[in-house]
Parts: sequence; structure tokens; C-alpha cells
Amino acid sequence: MRALFIAIPVSLLLTASHAVAQSQSHDYPLTDSTSGSTVFVTAPPKAIFVAPSDTDSIKGAYAMSNGWRLDVKSASKGIVARIDDQRPMRLIAVAPDRFVTADGNVEMQFNQGDFGDDMTMSYVPSSRVAERITIRSTLAAR
Repeated sequence: MRALFIAIPVSLLLTASHAVAQSQSHDYPLTDSTSGSTVFVTAPPKAIFVAPSDTDSIKGAYAMSNGWRLDVKSASKGIVARIDDQRPMRLIAVAPDRFVTADGNVEMQFNQGDFGDDMTMSYVPSSRVAERITIRSTLAAR
């Protein structure tokens, strides 16, 4: 009889430990140790018509809050922007004061602030990072 009293708690303990082990092997949400795949689908930005003369108010050099210098020039269907000595980026107009790269990784919003000479740039630093960095700036020179 005494063996029965000991056997019941031991069997319950073994069953509970097995259940805990099973739940830990099937983590949700998926972690690094479990397999799974993620697909990101991004629609291309819908461009609007902006004449080069419409971008005259945003052309110039901007002193970015992180120390970068951004040069903006007019182009057909949008603007061309260059940060420091990097290669130029072509951005298309998606709103009168909003421009986006074709892949959607860089976005610039102009004519902000009390005097319309501020701008905001947000970008994805790497395709391996699900983060967007935002930098603010004021027009330094036209």
C-alpha cells in the first residue's frame, strides 16, 4: 500500500516533466533554434508627376543631425540626393514634398518646420535589420 502512495506522485512528476520538455521544444514565436522562413513583400511606390521647377524650393545642401551633408538636386520625376561622397540616389515623388527610392529603403520629407526649411530622412540601414532610422535636418544653403 505504501508503494502505491509513492508510485502515484512519482508518475505524476514524470508526466509533468515530459509535458514541460515537449512545450519547450516547440517555441512560439519561432526562435533562432527553430526553422521557419519569412518573406517581405514591398510594393513599388506610386509616383506622382512633379516638374523640376516644383522641386526648386527643396534644392540645396542640408546639414543632417548626425553630421552628414545631404545635397539635393532636381531631376525628372523627382530628385537626386547625395550624402557626403556616396553615390547619388534617385528618389521619385510620391507626394508634393515626399520622395522615396524605388526599393522604398530611403524616404525624404521636405518643407517641414515653421519656415519650411526642415526635412526628415528615414532609411533602412541594412537588409538584415528590420529597423528604420530617422534623421532630421535644416537647409544649410541653396
